[in-house]
Amino acid sequence: MTQVSEQRGDAESAGGEDTAGSSATEPVADEKKSRAGRNLPAAIAVGVLLGAAILVSLLTVRFLFIGIVAAAIAAGTFELAGALRRAANLRIALVPVLVGGQAMMWLAWPFGREGALTAFVLTVLACLLWRLPGGSERYLADVAASVFAAAYLPLFAAFAVMLVPPADGVGRVLTFLIVVVASDTGGYIAGVLGGKHPMAPTISPKKTWEGFAGSIIAGVVAGALTLSLMLDGHAWQGVIFGVAIVCTATLGDLMESLIKRDLGIKDMGNLLPGHGGIMDRLDSLLPSAVVSWLLLSAFV
Repeated sequence: MTQVSEQRGDAESAGGEDTAGSSATEPVADEKKSRAGRNLPAAIAVGVLLGAAILVSLLTVRFLFIGIVAAAIAAGTFELAGALRRAANLRIALVPVLVGGQAMMWLAWPFGREGALTAFVLTVLACLLWRLPGGSERYLADVAASVFAAAYLPLFAAFAVMLVPPADGVGRVLTFLIVVVASDTGGYIAGVLGGKHPMAPTISPKKTWEGFAGSIIAGVVAGALTLSLMLDGHAWQGVIFGVAIVCTATLGDLMESLIKRDLGIKDMGNLLPGHGGIMDRLDSLLPSAVVSWLLLSAFV
């Protein structure tokens, strides 16, 4: 296990995010670690850089936002494929999932749901055909893993892409991202400072109800402010939006916890210092993108 993975796992244990395992021996002291164990300087630096890249793309040429999403999903697909291969001997049809995933996101910009869903169906067909030469052994398991990867990453991400085309698309994307970040930050702070009661002990023992309460408070405030100030919506709509996104972000964390526990790993990767892998950052964003698109389409 790499040092980055140890730092990520410690942070999740204390802060209310998931952890799929624990290290047998931990350093007695590390000046770079916070009370929660996360390498906060590295985590903050990476977060600022990612946020800056997103802001620049949205405020200059919105089309560039698709490129950022597409690159993140491609990296996440490689991470997930590697984890499934190493831990469960499952082989994703990587070429169809990568190519089809890019098609889902790029076609979602001009053609919306129809473009994304058409590309997804064709990707599923390509996965079925791609695996044929490998024979019948583990055919169903490999195809199921491929279809799961295609749905979980690029299809969900296509809904984030579909937030951008409307005239107020920049505000929609920022509302989605701000509420998710507020949820994660509020839960992290509340979990570190006062987390005592496990929320889902069999899935993520250190995720607490206190952390969830912090997420709700931060998410509701962020939702009310962003919807009313950035999208000319109503504060009550922002409250509903905030609660919904906190729930989907939390469930996204728990779902990835289950995946990692099933695979027996702590982090999907170690690409992002202080954060873990790309998938460890996408877990709360992917399901929240779907719900954000649905609610914002109804509200504004």
